[in-house]
Amino acid sequence: MIKRSSGILMPISSLPSPYGIGTFGKEAYAFADFLRDAGQKYWQMLPLGPTGYGDSPYQSFSTYAGNPYFIDLDLLVADGLLRHEEVSAMDWGADERHVDYGKIYEHRFTLLGKAKERGWERDGAHVEEFVSQNSGWLPDYALFMACKRHFGMKPWTEWEDEELRLRQSAAVLEKYRDLLREDVELFTYLQYLFFRQWSALRDYVHAQGVQIIGDLPIYVAMDSADVWSEPSFFRLDSRCVPTEVAGVPPDYFCADGQLWGNPLYRWDRMQQDGFGWWIRRIDGAGKLYDVLRIDHFRGFESFWAVPYGEETARNGHWEQGPGMNLVGVLNGWFPKLRFIAEDLGFPTPGVAQLLRDSGWPGMKVLEFAFDSRDSSSYLPHAYEPNCICYTGTHDNSPLALWRQEAAEEDIAYATRYLGLHEQEGFCWGVIRGGMSSVASLFVAQMQDYLGLGEGHRMNTPGMPWGNWRWRVLKEELTPSLAKEIRGMTELYGRTARPAPAEETAAERQA
Repeated sequence: MIKRSSGILMPISSLPSPYGIGTFGKEAYAFADFLRDAGQKYWQMLPLGPTGYGDSPYQSFSTYAGNPYFIDLDLLVADGLLRHEEVSAMDWGADERHVDYGKIYEHRFTLLGKAKERGWERDGAHVEEFVSQNSGWLPDYALFMACKRHFGMKPWTEWEDEELRLRQSAAVLEKYRDLLREDVELFTYLQYLFFRQWSALRDYVHAQGVQIIGDLPIYVAMDSADVWSEPSFFRLDSRCVPTEVAGVPPDYFCADGQLWGNPLYRWDRMQQDGFGWWIRRIDGAGKLYDVLRIDHFRGFESFWAVPYGEETARNGHWEQGPGMNLVGVLNGWFPKLRFIAEDLGFPTPGVAQLLRDSGWPGMKVLEFAFDSRDSSSYLPHAYEPNCICYTGTHDNSPLALWRQEAAEEDIAYATRYLGLHEQEGFCWGVIRGGMSSVASLFVAQMQDYLGLGEGHRMNTPGMPWGNWRWRVLKEELTPSLAKEIRGMTELYGRTARPAPAEETAAERQA
């Protein structure tokens, strides 16, 4: 079980940066320092994969690859791969608070292409070693992305060459690998740069006494190298068209449910293969993170299958998932990797039993706890230690916005239950409720510590555009805020108090 501790949910994309989006550069290192000074033991992130349509990190072109947007440009300048004037000449947008994905898409790859031209030969031996270490996924991913460029970034299901689309022969793959050699090399080199920068950052985070919680979407995107390269593990017909897709039924977030559109797994074939596909996937994630949050854990117990072509998720049906057949394999293969089960939603007996059998901690969200009409297992007095308490997730409003949106009686219930008072402020009062709970780990969104409300939500489920854009401002991550967070963290035993002679970096700067 995770030891009593706390952390902050902060996507890489949300970090400050002069180049339009957060990266693995100096502000990521500064945030690691902030976490250390604040007494936090965990940095929780959103998925790090390359994003496509809608910019969602939960719809990635690869479950293994990293997002080239996170490659820090200043580090490339320092490495001699770019020149400062090349980087500063680009228009990254004037809004420091929100990512402008259009400008990022327009300019980023132009610069990264220059870096590849200068570094491919220079780093040849290191790149060759990197390719060898990642031979299970990297060649297919690099070819997939090169082909997407060749076909105008269309989904692979719309590529004009049917032989390539359906991977009918090794000869056709080699034909395109040779034809598109420059782009294959580009996407190979970008992964080399991504993982080199990520490895250095992760080592620094660990040196500050902080560990990283990563997020693994239960499903992969239809338009991904994963589905294109191994279609037999997905519910596709002979033309690689989905027969049924993923989603969730009508719920708290959306009256029509959520139609995600991801292809569903052929769990029968995966089990016959000893769940090798999942073992490889978790092994890749385990090389990135210290703790892995499995998004939509309940899909392991039962999942919502929607006929392909439906416009909403209303007309789906439940089917049985792999349950402990898969979870037991993952526990056996990865005894040192810790898992978190995102078990939110209606707690069916089957899901509750699978959670108990897995031994994984589930999630408790404080924003879900205070329904004045009914008691809730999300109320802190109902917790057992083996759980993770969140103020809210990336799919929820920040606390200040939730206070405005929630029913008056629910806010009154939270105020009475938590003993909130005006002097401490609403957001800090709810944070105190989570910090003081018996949950082994408490996590808050960065927005909640900053008291940010309207306009600062990371994602609104069911809304396809305008998400994943929020960013923190550099001047908001102050030494005084770190000291205040640390004080509450120490008060509730989630970090050790410093020795009398110890002085944190935050105190030195205050």
